[in-house]
Amino acid sequence: MPLLDPGMDLTLRPMRYPDFYERYRAAIRNTWTVEEVDLASDLADLARLTPDELHLVNRLVAFFATGDSIVANNLVLNLYKHVNAPEARLYLSRQLFEEAVHVQFYLTLLDTYLPDQDERARAFAAIEHIPSIRAKAEFCFRWIDSLGSLDELRTAADRRAFLLNLICFAACIEGLFFYGAFAYVYWLRSRGLLNGLASGTNWVFRDESLHMEFAFSVVDTVRAEEPGLFDEAMTARIVRMMEEAVEAELAFARDLCGDGLPGMGAADMRAYLEYVADQRLARLGLPARYGTANPFAFMELQDVQELSNFFERRVSAYQIGVAGSVAFDETF
Repeated sequence: MPLLDPGMDLTLRPMRYPDFYERYRAAIRNTWTVEEVDLASDLADLARLTPDELHLVNRLVAFFATGDSIVANNLVLNLYKHVNAPEARLYLSRQLFEEAVHVQFYLTLLDTYLPDQDERARAFAAIEHIPSIRAKAEFCFRWIDSLGSLDELRTAADRRAFLLNLICFAACIEGLFFYGAFAYVYWLRSRGLLNGLASGTNWVFRDESLHMEFAFSVVDTVRAEEPGLFDEAMTARIVRMMEEAVEAELAFARDLCGDGLPGMGAADMRAYLEYVADQRLARLGLPARYGTANPFAFMELQDVQELSNFFERRVSAYQIGVAGSVAFDETF
């Protein structure tokens, strides 16, 4: 039975897709809670930000206020019912839990950063009155709505529509919109600012990377089972979708950065977004669209940062219930 065949397979043995089950188990080992993130240290930093820097932070947290809720809605409305393997649905259930933790983290973030209730309310309503955030939300809603009332994936057209939705949320939203947001956080950290936000973002970054890779593994599986779905028209639509996502995120960058900040401007962010977009296309087996290099050295160092200050702060590479030995002669 192909993965996207209609129905509700409930049989975990024999297991058809053990890789999905292992991804679920790996996600469990990376459990974290919002209470582990200390945001109190950020308050002094917020007080000394310039007006332009404070504008960037306020816009950023306004996007965070609803971003993960949109992803969770699509997961419930469009993904769970169409991926017909119980081991894959285990992973999606775990992903939904993680999206809830992210929503809680950003709720706590806004409560900490924006003590004024009116200002906080405006942040939560950002998709209604901030054009750059509304444009990103409308892009998301358009792809959520693209499946309409499609209850079963019976035709090739139905399955292509589902795959486009899945690829959009993996490559464009979790894989581009969120990565753009993470870049602002790590730019601030590279300047010694908002380490609490960066600490929580380490965990979210790790989760989102795993969500994205699970979605791509679903695409790989469907591609192996039904290669005829991936025709030239499908490829063209994926590339066009990615181009639209880059433009939407670039408009957000112009809003955040204005005339530019030290080491962070709209031109730099364009280059980074194009670089990330090419990475997503490569993961889908498609040619690069932009050929742009990564302009942000602090993003290349992200994995190394997880290993720092181990005894001072719990790092995001930590996994609970780890068995086996640890060698310190590995190349990191």
